[in-house]
Amino acid sequence: MSFTALSTAAAGLKSTQAAISVVSQNIANVGTAGYIKRTLDTVAQGPGNSGVAIGTIGRILDDAALKQLRLETSGSSYTSMMSDVRTQLDKLYGIPGTSTALDGVMNDFTLALQTLAADPTSAPARSTVVSAASNLASKIGSIANGVQSLRTATENQLGNDTASASGLLSSIAALNTKIAATSDDAAKADLLDQRDQAINSLSGYLDVQTSPQRDGTVTVITASGVTLVDRGAAATLSFDGRGTLTPDSAYSSDPAKRGVGTITATTPGGAKIDLVASNAIRSGSLAAGIELRDTVLPQAQRQLDDLAAGLSRSLSDKSATGTPVSTSVGTGVDIDLTGLSAGNAITITLKDASGTQRNLILVPSNTSPAAAVNPADTSDPTATIVPITVTSDPASISTAIANALGSTFSVTAQTGVGVGGVRILSKTGSGAPAIQGVTASVTQSTSPTDTQNGAVQIPLFIDGIGSGRLYTGSFDGGSQLTGFAQRITVNPTVVAKTETLVKSSTQTQTSDATRPNYLYDALTSASRTFSAASGIGGVDAPYSSSVRDFAQRIIDAQGAAAATAQNLDEGQGIALATAQGRFASSSGVSIDEEMSKLVELQTAYSANARVLTAARDMMDTLLRI
Repeated sequence: MSFTALSTAAAGLKSTQAAISVVSQNIANVGTAGYIKRTLDTVAQGPGNSGVAIGTIGRILDDAALKQLRLETSGSSYTSMMSDVRTQLDKLYGIPGTSTALDGVMNDFTLALQTLAADPTSAPARSTVVSAASNLASKIGSIANGVQSLRTATENQLGNDTASASGLLSSIAALNTKIAATSDDAAKADLLDQRDQAINSLSGYLDVQTSPQRDGTVTVITASGVTLVDRGAAATLSFDGRGTLTPDSAYSSDPAKRGVGTITATTPGGAKIDLVASNAIRSGSLAAGIELRDTVLPQAQRQLDDLAAGLSRSLSDKSATGTPVSTSVGTGVDIDLTGLSAGNAITITLKDASGTQRNLILVPSNTSPAAAVNPADTSDPTATIVPITVTSDPASISTAIANALGSTFSVTAQTGVGVGGVRILSKTGSGAPAIQGVTASVTQSTSPTDTQNGAVQIPLFIDGIGSGRLYTGSFDGGSQLTGFAQRITVNPTVVAKTETLVKSSTQTQTSDATRPNYLYDALTSASRTFSAASGIGGVDAPYSSSVRDFAQRIIDAQGAAAATAQNLDEGQGIALATAQGRFASSSGVSIDEEMSKLVELQTAYSANARVLTAARDMMDTLLRI
């Protein structure tokens, strides 16, 4: 027998033994998270490639399946967080139709007004109206506080997730360094498993992609192209959380104006990137947290603020509508703006020569210069917004409007219309747009205590800030609308003197149902325009309805959004499970496959051992000759 056969059999035993060791390792790690199936690559050697030698230990890795797994992991983390928070948000409003839900409390209030209108002399009916009004204000405030609690929790979660993601980036960079310096195949395979598992975990926080390098390291970048790990160097992620958030807390790219935390990536070179401002994070729990904190929950707050504002102003304001008029000077409208207060916006609808219609919104202010106005805080953010300064002198109204409109319009006081009567005309031949209409919502009281001035309107709900003030939508000192849901309260003057719900003046009889009938109709029949920012009317579209209908639409919108989020999360969960199954089938350990391979290796091992045994017997025979 040739000594070549002996060496070949010996090499075969060694190779088979090593392969059995790899199979045993695979079986032992069948339940280990992140473990990738190992294989032993052998190479031919010896004369005529008749022998075999141990090559390298490799991993059976499906790169496409791994990429899909990370994509679905990121998406699942996003939808899971969105579904969880939206479900919590929906629960704040209560089960629709129940007495403790927002719509139930609103219905109790309108029913109490209807009952009072039927029997205005009833003191218990008046007390029931006040109690129902208080419950409604309290319900709106508690929901709004819950919204801000969810924002605060989301802010804290963003801080925790950012810290975890930053730690994973450091781990990936450290593993890159070890992998590049390791020559032992088995040790390198273990390190590669650890790195892949770290990147998989990172994909739960934000959308990442990897680019392999020749030295075995990887570069990790976001889907938007921001490099987070480059070989052994990693960016550091930080979050400057602001603790408890309020309705005024909002994101801004200007650090001086920003009221919430942002995620900053600091590169090894010291450069800083605001990942929120650059929209660099588009999926994962961080993206969901940013969207919830800065978009979803602020919109929920805005809906409640709009509801509170509509509730207050529908009862305290008079709708002023211009009456068409035509003179030798031009055509336009006469409108009574008596009592115009800061924030009582005047909407002028214009049509130019091309037929394009647009709105011009004049926002009164008691300051000079007039307070700045954020278009998003008006009913129509697409309109042209012009702040104007007015004083207690009625003549200041026409003067301020004239200054705002310019010389192509004629604006004069019109005493025949009312103390604050104004005539607004597009001058003939001036090229000014035609006036299609002018409307305003004018607060009829001068203070919370002004409840019997003869007007049918009454400031039943007021702004509870300080000692209490009228809600007029003012922008003096900041938007009064922002956070009004938390501050809305029942007027103490009405609580102390419930007969004011019936008596609009000291001469009015307690049997007069005019005021309670008006209040009921103002909530259930009269149409008001709610802001586009509430999202109820669609994207950038104001929504017109009664206050009661608007409350119902809020509940419907939140319920539908929660159901949609849950459905998306369920679908994404299926997609993730499919990706996990695909990856496990290609790169995971199968007991059946490994046991089958073990039988093959045992057979090969026995065959090589028999060759060596035969060679030994032959040598013994030769030596005895």
